[in-house]
Amino acid sequence: MAQKPSIPKGTRDFSPVEMAKRNYIFDTIKEVYALYGFQQIETPAMENLSTLMGKYGEEGDKLLFKILNSGDFLHGMTADEVTNTSTQKLAAKFCEKGLRYDLTVPFARYVVQHREELALPFKRYQIQPVWRADRPQKGRYREFYQCDADVVGSDSLLNEVELMQIIDTVFTRFGVRVCIKINNRKILTGIAEMIGQADKIVDITVAIDKLDKIGLEAVNAELAEGGVPAEAIEKLQPIIQLSGTNQEKLQTMREVLKESEVGLKGIEETEHILSKLTDLNNEIEMDLTLARGLNYYTGAIFEVKALDVQIGSITGGGRYDNLTGIFGMPGLSGVGISFGADRIFDVLNQLDLYPKEAVNATQLLFVNFGESEADFCLQALKNVRAAGIRAEIYPDSAKMKKQMSYANAKQIPFVAIVGESEMAEGKINLKNMATGEQKLVNTEDMIAELRK
Repeated sequence: MAQKPSIPKGTRDFSPVEMAKRNYIFDTIKEVYALYGFQQIETPAMENLSTLMGKYGEEGDKLLFKILNSGDFLHGMTADEVTNTSTQKLAAKFCEKGLRYDLTVPFARYVVQHREELALPFKRYQIQPVWRADRPQKGRYREFYQCDADVVGSDSLLNEVELMQIIDTVFTRFGVRVCIKINNRKILTGIAEMIGQADKIVDITVAIDKLDKIGLEAVNAELAEGGVPAEAIEKLQPIIQLSGTNQEKLQTMREVLKESEVGLKGIEETEHILSKLTDLNNEIEMDLTLARGLNYYTGAIFEVKALDVQIGSITGGGRYDNLTGIFGMPGLSGVGISFGADRIFDVLNQLDLYPKEAVNATQLLFVNFGESEADFCLQALKNVRAAGIRAEIYPDSAKMKKQMSYANAKQIPFVAIVGESEMAEGKINLKNMATGEQKLVNTEDMIAELRK
């Protein structure tokens, strides 16, 4: 017997029911983005590696999926060069393109490439898959969707406020209780200055960003491995373990960072954003350990955790002032968020929060008793579908039991039965599959019943 085919680790197939659930997620997020004036774009699955490399830090570069050049990618190389050249240098020679790692860097490339066509500030959203050569585990996939919204061409903190409101609106619609965590890279820079390690800002942020994943001891060990002295690590402890209300944390940090101009600027920005977000449905918490490991963030940073499910971050984002400068367009500030659709999918599954109408595709099945009955049903189907009701007819004139089993398997709530007597009266026997109740109705009454 032939071996059963499989798919790569970290990827998934999605059944019709799963796709209905995913579309519910995408459609909800799209509706909210549109409410706030965002417009949709798409970019290619693969980008030039020159676009992607160096934008995500050293760790991010390692996780890029690189694509071999088409044709004879070994052309011009000797066997000795192939054998003795490092893997990294070979990849540089063999690969000119890579799968996108996120949607933000391709968006920055898009803005620079199409700058003459754009009215600034430009508010775009984008819902597409991304790929990371990461180790697959629960809640972490190699292929997954991101649902991004970004604003470029505006320094206003009102953009951060509205993005927080979008997050709150989306999760309120989903019925998921979340905590929105907020910090500022300027505060982290101020902390690095305060402990005398300004040149180690990247090592510090990458390490403390892992606090909730690996624990304090492992974070301290990673800081030491990164060359941060023991004295500086000791100074960092009360800061990364700071507790209290948002206002108390801000007050404490204002005192701690009183000698740091950049740190005080970060506190001012955070205080302004929090002051505008007093009426959210969900919690918002200042978290000094939040660092968002990506190098391009320069201001406010955000992350969202589900309160009732153990899973990693389900939304994240932040302010990036220098990203488009990498592509020759300096001075254009941007801020954005990204919903992790795959993790949200898992959260809604665990909490069983999908509306029935979002998951049940077909609302009405017409039973097929033969050619003349099918002709009658086709006319009724035309009217039913014109009324916006999702309906289908069983394609074969099979036994009643088989057709009913099909309706049950697809969880179709209503079945239309049309035999000789129903045709003679010009009516349809409508069966409610949940209660077993049957009614003899005309097409108009059936439509009204299904719309209830």
